[in-house]
Amino acid sequence: MKDYIEERAVEIAYYIIEHKATVRQTAKAFGVSKSTIHKDVTERLLKINPSLAAEARKVLDMNKSERHIRGGMATREKYLHQHGQDAVGTSI
Repeated sequence: MKDYIEERAVEIAYYIIEHKATVRQTAKAFGVSKSTIHKDVTERLLKINPSLAAEARKVLDMNKSERHIRGGMATREKYLHQHGQDAVGTSI
């Protein structure tokens, strides 16, 4: 494995841990694809630094378990911006 890939994998892991970042946020910050982030953390980092890989994996697993909540909140925000604040709390 090339040195720059190993360095990137370690930097990505530290970024994910420090910022509690999602794969998408990390990919945007590093200018690489989501699949590259995922492969760096789940495969490459495991060979380089298993304990760091485990820490990063915990954050990614937490994000995965919470993503349905974030998706619902994003939909709610979108609805509020489209239909105004009066729509909150009204029921049929």
